[in-house]
Amino acid sequence: MFHSGTQTLIDHWLALPQAARIPARAAFDPMALAGLMPQLFMADRTDPGARLRLAGGWIERAHGGSMGGVDWLTLWREDGRPMVAAAIVQTFREARPVVLVAEAEGLSGPLEIVIAPLRSASGEADRILGLYQPPHAADRQADGVGSLSARLSIGVGPVARAPLTLAAIDGRRIA
Repeated sequence: MFHSGTQTLIDHWLALPQAARIPARAAFDPMALAGLMPQLFMADRTDPGARLRLAGGWIERAHGGSMGGVDWLTLWREDGRPMVAAAIVQTFREARPVVLVAEAEGLSGPLEIVIAPLRSASGEADRILGLYQPPHAADRQADGVGSLSARLSIGVGPVARAPLTLAAIDGRRIA
C-alpha cells in the first residue's frame, strides 16, 4: 500500500484522457494536486535518464538548490542509477506509473517517488511527471537530504501496451 500522496498522483494520472496511450501534458492540471505541488517535478526524458524542467520547493530544499536543468540521475547514488534508468524506460514502455522506493541519509524513512509518462505538445512521449513522497511529516522539513539510494522499483496498474513477444520468420527467431 502506497502513501496517500503517492496514490493521489497515480489515481490522477490514471484518470487523465488517453492514460492507456500516455496522456498529453496539456491534460494534466497541476492545480488538481495543489497540496502536493512542493513535492512535484516535471522532467524531459533523455537517454538514459531525465533532465528536470521544474521542481517543487520541497524537492529543491531536499537537494540543496535550484533543480532546473539538472540530470535527475545525478541525484542518485551511482549503484542505483541503473534501476532508476530502467524505471524511466518502464514507465514509457508500459504506459503506466512506476514507483521507486529510495533512502537518503537526511530522511527518517524510505521515500516513495512515483514517475508517470506524458506527451509533449508535439505528441512525443518525452515528459515525466513525478512526485517525491516522504513518509513522515517531519521529513517534509528536511534540507539537504543527500544522494538517493534506490531500493525498489515497481510498475503500478495494468500494462497499457502489449508486452514484447518472440517473433519468428520461417522458423528463425528475430525478436
